[in-house]
Amino acid sequence: MLTGYVEKILKARVYDVAIETPLDLMPRLSKRLDNQILIKREDLQSVFSFKLRGAYNRMSHLTEAERIQGVVAASAGNHAQGVALAANKMGISAVIVMPVTTPPIKVEAVRMLGAEITLHGNSYDEAFDYAKQVSTDQGRVFIHPYDDPLVIAGQGTIAMEIMRQHPDPVYAVFIPVGGGGLLAGMAAYIKAIWPEIKIIAVEPADAASLKAALDAGERVKLDQVGLFADGTAVRQVGEEPFRIAQKTVDHVVTVETDEICAAIMDVFDDTRSIAEPSGALSIAGAKKYIQQNGLHNKTMVVINSGANMNFDRLRHVAERAEIGERREVLFAATIDEQPGSFQRFCKALADRGITEFNYRYADNQQAHVFVGVRMSGREEERQILFENLTQAGYQWIDFTDNEMAKLHVRYMVGGHAPQAENERLIRFEFPERPGALLRFLTHIGQRWNISLFHYRNHGAAYGRVLVGIQVTPEFNEEFQAFLDNLGYVYWLETDNPAYDLFLK
Repeated sequence: MLTGYVEKILKARVYDVAIETPLDLMPRLSKRLDNQILIKREDLQSVFSFKLRGAYNRMSHLTEAERIQGVVAASAGNHAQGVALAANKMGISAVIVMPVTTPPIKVEAVRMLGAEITLHGNSYDEAFDYAKQVSTDQGRVFIHPYDDPLVIAGQGTIAMEIMRQHPDPVYAVFIPVGGGGLLAGMAAYIKAIWPEIKIIAVEPADAASLKAALDAGERVKLDQVGLFADGTAVRQVGEEPFRIAQKTVDHVVTVETDEICAAIMDVFDDTRSIAEPSGALSIAGAKKYIQQNGLHNKTMVVINSGANMNFDRLRHVAERAEIGERREVLFAATIDEQPGSFQRFCKALADRGITEFNYRYADNQQAHVFVGVRMSGREEERQILFENLTQAGYQWIDFTDNEMAKLHVRYMVGGHAPQAENERLIRFEFPERPGALLRFLTHIGQRWNISLFHYRNHGAAYGRVLVGIQVTPEFNEEFQAFLDNLGYVYWLETDNPAYDLFLK
């Protein structure tokens, strides 16, 4: 069975449109993990994804009559671009059915390659069904994204390149899984050549259709899938990929959204390129597998399968990457509502870097603050932090794994506080360096009561803080002199209409 696929892969027609992508060392990640991590750069393909390999190989086998009729495919992203590029190269007509929810940037990318776009349905499944109907009605050949032997063989050429680029057998190859075409092609080739190499499939924890199928011994359809790693958000693994996976996959690793975000950051740190969530999936899986199994001095291959990232998603990735690396802990703490309490609380954090500090006055006895603290990544450091807070008399709740707190509450700490009388709102900038926030609070938190505080470290040269301070009218001149002598750039925001509408 595997040797049959080896022959198909060796004969695959992909290099009319694809390039042989490099297999590069990830030096920073390798040093940190104490293993040699080699990354296959499929993000460097002309459509920023491996998908053009399988699409072109399948379409290169069309008969002359089929070429005249044209092709149809359903996809919201990389497969659509692969089919469109192949059709453009071959001079044949292509219809791509995309869900109406597809981001405009992806629709335009396919249209620029010359394909006809049809927007239909709110999900991939609806677009898929409609594309099959178009195939029947117009006589077009349907190009499946993963459940086709020729597509699988085209994707398998990646494994052929890896074996040529690294002739000695590696310990393991980590392969991202959606429908399973990439996994099937690569696993069939690798296991036929070097059966001792471990094949580790990696799936998003909220779209683990292969793991569910392997556990059940048959393909199952998930009720729903998460959409963060949209390139692998498939409810059911393909029939042919599953058949091959049953014979070749040694282990399946599932990873969470935060772990994927951390892997995107790892790819950027080592290559200065941005992987899409599915593109960074195997990197996240390798990190997790190495940690779980205590591996050292092994050589492993990961696949950057794509770089079709929407720019507006980078904000979310940046926010979650440190948490995914366990280099940031988020928690709520209760402190006394009185001048100087912020400063004392920061001292209790033992000079750890503060990444976030959110607070709004609500009660004259106690204050609830939302805090982010930088960690080294060691779990025991997190335990020590909370033990220190407990010993200092603070009540706390760990929010690091609380999805609602991370997605929403951190941005909603605040609201109107009519009891915060004589409040002045000031926006500050100060040089961002270790201990800068504590020094800022030392200056400002002894004389005046702080009624609102918002700070988030964004890795910039300057820290930005929004502060509410209660100042009675008789101290106006003294407070103004205090601001002038403080030495920080500031803006008075008390008359800002946003303050009146949401915070005052």
